[in-house]
Amino acid sequence: MLVAAAVCPCPPLLVPEVAAGAADELDALRAACTDALGVLAAARPDLLVVVGPAEQAGRGPHPQGTRGGFGRFGVDVGVRLGTGEPGERELPPSLAVAAWLLERTGWADAPIEGLGVGEPLETARCLDVGREIAARAARVGMLVMGDASACRTLKAPGYLDERAAPFDAEAARALGAADLTAIKNLDAELAYELKAGGRAPWQVLAGAAENADLAGALLYDDAPYGVGYLVAAWS
Repeated sequence: MLVAAAVCPCPPLLVPEVAAGAADELDALRAACTDALGVLAAARPDLLVVVGPAEQAGRGPHPQGTRGGFGRFGVDVGVRLGTGEPGERELPPSLAVAAWLLERTGWADAPIEGLGVGEPLETARCLDVGREIAARAARVGMLVMGDASACRTLKAPGYLDERAAPFDAEAARALGAADLTAIKNLDAELAYELKAGGRAPWQVLAGAAENADLAGALLYDDAPYGVGYLVAAWS
């Protein structure tokens, strides 16, 4: 059963070496992620499952010990998803950011597994995946990675789309309230058009939380680069 969850965005810019001269601009976001992970750790799960968006090559399970890094972003920073023997696969960027966050906070309390999900994954399948995750152990924790829309400003990666701010506002409200119905009802097609990579992972979380009766708290809601970044903690 799911006992706690942390929801964090996954921009590689969270890693200071990637952000370089702009590293200080995301200090508040990093602090919020640390707080969310603190709530997750306090629940003492038997198993931590990290879920994040992934391109085709990074989809599917990533066992404990899987390595990743940020070489594609021009920095030599490597990460590892918990301890264990590294396999042949490499973590997708979202799970590499998650691994960096976990290493930064010194997480070592429970076995860790990763799951990369495709952005187009239909809602019903997301919910089923979440239910399967919740059944994996008596006390399951989830670290759910994913950004909101990438269309909040003219300089955003997806340019300005007037639908982006309302979409993000509803996502923020739903995640902050642990409103499972609202999360399940997020429009998958609209999320795809707005480049909101968090939609599928959030709906996996909604499936996992169906019988958990968790309360939520929104810890961060901003779009510093025209991309919506949301942090929430459920317990």
